[in-house]
Parts: sequence; structure tokens; C-alpha cells
Amino acid sequence: MNATYAVDPDITLAVTLPGTFYCDEATMALSRKQVFARTWQWLGDTADVAQPGSVSPRDLLAGLLDEPLLLSRDGAGMLRCLSNVCTHRGNVLVNAPCHAEEIRCSYHARCFDLAGHMTRSPGFECAKNFPSAADDLPRAQLGLLGPHAFASIDPAADFEAFFGALRERVGWMPLERFIHDPSRDRDYHVASHWALYVENCLDGFHLPYGRPVPDDADDRERRCELFRYGGLQSVIAREGDDVFELPAASPDRGHHIAAYCFWVFPNVMLDFFPWGLSLNVVLPLGPWRTRVARRAYLWPDRQPNTCVDGSHEQAEMDLEALVEQLQRGMRSQWFRGGRYSPTRERALHHFHRLLCEFMSAE
Repeated sequence: MNATYAVDPDITLAVTLPGTFYCDEATMALSRKQVFARTWQWLGDTADVAQPGSVSPRDLLAGLLDEPLLLSRDGAGMLRCLSNVCTHRGNVLVNAPCHAEEIRCSYHARCFDLAGHMTRSPGFECAKNFPSAADDLPRAQLGLLGPHAFASIDPAADFEAFFGALRERVGWMPLERFIHDPSRDRDYHVASHWALYVENCLDGFHLPYGRPVPDDADDRERRCELFRYGGLQSVIAREGDDVFELPAASPDRGHHIAAYCFWVFPNVMLDFFPWGLSLNVVLPLGPWRTRVARRAYLWPDRQPNTCVDGSHEQAEMDLEALVEQLQRGMRSQWFRGGRYSPTRERALHHFHRLLCEFMSAE
């Protein structure tokens, strides 16, 4: 643990993380175990495992954790998240979504049922103390938000601790009915540290200033709320904006909300609009390399207009240029951290505090 990574809990006194946090290979390697293995990572939606007898391979945080997992729905309809690695010699078991009555290893024909229990293993008839629980497939912890699956290897807290605030606020939306629109999916590669990208999605402080030409369209009112493992920006609509039709029980009833932008620590953003959901996962590939996976899910019978699409694409390009410029600045021997704006950078301060908490955990 690098003891220099600490942020004062008092935002009026605190100093941000130093530039070394964003450039140091050892810090990045430590975050793999301390941050990402202990949080909930998106596995995709469950459309291809909707039916009993379905199995679908997934990679947990490809590019960093790279843990082969398998979503498996047994004959009774129970969905589980299993290791996708055979307990005999480590062969990957399933390479493509399919329907199966059992999981059979292609290397030495060891078989498992869809709950992960080993059922037979040719050639082990004379093995002593065999089989044991170690021969079954390990299970990862699984959490569901509508049709979206999340998994964790060793979670610091349960799924509800991370996602409960989101569910309470927008659980009235029919997420199960949202339709994935692959034509709107995007993958972006950014030459910066993953945390810099997240930081610049957490508040609107930089928006009037951080674009080549200042644009007051980005200066909508944003109400920031912080939760134990994340936060929310509620974007207040201006005249002409599409707004949510809020249920009577919503705490926002009476307000004109154009977007709910949730961030879940460390690297997941779920932006809800009147047309649907833009789900964004920030995938670390190295101190200077990040991939952002953006997936679009549309509310039935609603479409974002082409003007909105173009605006989002331009905003993404501007954001990437900004964070790549920041990454270059992190190399400076003189940059040791700056002060937080107590009124505009509360979410950034919270993010940094969580990073320090997880990085220093025993």
C-alpha cells in the first residue's frame, strides 16, 4: 500500500490525489485486487439466459480481472454465476451461449450440472477422497438490476449496498421491458487512466469551461446526491427538454427531471433518460489506457432523436480530449494534487475517499 494516497474527509481542507496515482504501474496493479475484485462489475444483460437450460460465458472486467465466468440457468429457472474454468486442468468450459443439459469439458470430459456440481470425471475411478467440494465449480456472487447481471469475486459489501439507492429512486422504471439497441452501442478507447474518465463524469463543474467553444447548453442545473458507494446527478430540464413522467411516490414529483445520472463505485455509470438507459462501463487497461463500453437500452416505443445522438457523440469526443490532456499533466513533477471546490466537487471528493478506503483495506 502506498501511504501517500489519503484524502482528508473535510472537503474544505482536502487535497486531491497526486499525479502519481494516475501514472504508477504498482498502484494500478494494487487496484486490481483492492478495488475491482471487491466491487460489482457488469456482466451484460441476461437475454441469452432467459430460458431454463441456458448457459452463457462472460469475462469479468475484460482487460484487468479477465476472470472467465458462466451464467447458468438450471431446469428450475435458477440463475447462477459459475466459474467457467474446469476444476481438473483449468480448461475454459463454454465458449458461446447455448442450451445444455450439462456442462462438459472438451479436454477430458469432466461434467458438471447447471448448478456447478461435478457429476462425473472419467479416469478418476481409483482416486482417493474423490470427489470433494473442490471439484465443483466455484460460484461468483451475482446481483441483478432488472435484466442486468453484475458479479463480484470478493465484494466489500452486498449488491444492495452498492445499487440499493438506485433501485429505490428509479425502481419504478420497467427495466425488464427496455430493449437493447446494438446500433447505438459504442466502444471508445481513451489514452488516460480510468479514474480520470470517471472523475469527469461525476459533476458538471468543468462543463462551461472544458469544451473548445463554451456551450451554455451544458450548464443545466444538476442536483448532486451522494450515497455510500456512489452518487446521483439529477439534471433539471429546461424549456423544450423531454422530461420523465414521475409516479406519485417519487421524491422528485413536481420537478422536471431530464436525466438521472447514477455513478456506482468504481466504474459504472447508468444514465436514465425519458427514452431509456445509457449504460457506461469504464474498463481499465493500464495507467494510460482505458476502454469505455456504452450500451443503449430503449424504453418501448421511444427513440432518442438524432440531434440528441449527435450531441452525445460530440460531448464524448470533448471529454476524451480533456481527460487525455489531464493524463499528460499528471506526469508533471510539480503536480502533487489540488484543492477541491467545496460546492462543485463533492462527488469527486467522495470518489477519491472511496479509492483511498479500498486501496488501504487489509
